[in-house]
Amino acid sequence: MGKTAFVFPGQGAQAVGMGKDVYEAFEDSRQIFEQADEALGFKLSDIIFEGPEETLKQTANTQPALLTVSVALLQALEGRGLKADYVAGHSLGEYSALVASGVLSFEDAVRTVRSRGLFMEQAVPGGHGAMAAVLGAEREALAELCRTVTAEGHVVELANVNCPGQIVVSGSAAGVQAIVERGKEAGFKRVIPLEVSGPFHSSLMKPAAQQLAGVLASVSMSDAFVPVVANVTASAVTDAAALRGLLVEQVYSPVLWEDSIRYLIAEGVDTFVEIGSGTVLAGLIKKIDKSVKVISLNSIAALDALQAAE
Repeated sequence: MGKTAFVFPGQGAQAVGMGKDVYEAFEDSRQIFEQADEALGFKLSDIIFEGPEETLKQTANTQPALLTVSVALLQALEGRGLKADYVAGHSLGEYSALVASGVLSFEDAVRTVRSRGLFMEQAVPGGHGAMAAVLGAEREALAELCRTVTAEGHVVELANVNCPGQIVVSGSAAGVQAIVERGKEAGFKRVIPLEVSGPFHSSLMKPAAQQLAGVLASVSMSDAFVPVVANVTASAVTDAAALRGLLVEQVYSPVLWEDSIRYLIAEGVDTFVEIGSGTVLAGLIKKIDKSVKVISLNSIAALDALQAAE
């Protein structure tokens, strides 16, 4: 028997109305939305279900919203007895993985990611930072170009190593623009600027990481009962103190998603269950290894289909 990993999406997977079906169908899931509203002191559930999209897209709302939907779907899934051998999450999704593995309580996680979103929004003034998706680049060639541009005085770094041929860079607006301009001559297929509110997962986020460290210092964390494959190291971690440190580092370090998935496959995982809004991670995992089974659980219909298939 192969092993199963639960994986959780990050920013960019949000959609107005996500999770409403599980909210309406399952008491356990509904309680998660209610706990989020109570923990944050405002009706996050209204923003999730009704939008407007502009409000949901604000980082400080998106992060707790995606976490809430992932955990609500997880509740519905756990009621059906499916268990994971490993968990992992893409950037923000790591917090969903930490709730799933018993490291963080949901209330602590939702308050923490609300703060994380605010800190990330405030770390770099609007318009000074940027991100871009680079398609068709070799990792080392892109890293080398980033080092060259950074040495010229415009910070730009690898932010998300998502799958072969898809890497996101992040940094100063001028640094990212330089990658856009020089990408063609470097032989990259396309460089697509992303609509984001800051240069996430770059060294420009260190002020946000310091603020987050202050918040995490007062949050109770337990050792994981299911190993968490961390974004920063792309290896399994269960120790609470180590995970706390990695969450701080994660804010300004690259998300090693491709490496994390390859690590899990090497550990015997052949089934990946994406829990949360959208199908972003399923697409990435299939590009990393076509042979593994990937299921996206983003609705009651998907839950029922999984049940029927078992």
